[in-house]
Amino acid sequence: MVRICFVCLGNICRSPTAESIMKSLIHGAHLDDQIEVDSAGT
Repeated sequence: MVRICFVCLGNICRSPTAESIMKSLIHGAHLDDQIEVDSAGT
C-alpha cells in the first residue's frame, strides 16, 4: 500500500484540492486498492 499525504498550512484549500485531484487520478487508473491519499495542515 502506497500512502500519500498532502500538507499545507491550514488544510483549508490547497492540500484538500490536491488530495481530491489525486484521488480522481487514482480512481481513473483503477488503483484505489493500492494507493491511499490524505491531506493535513500544520
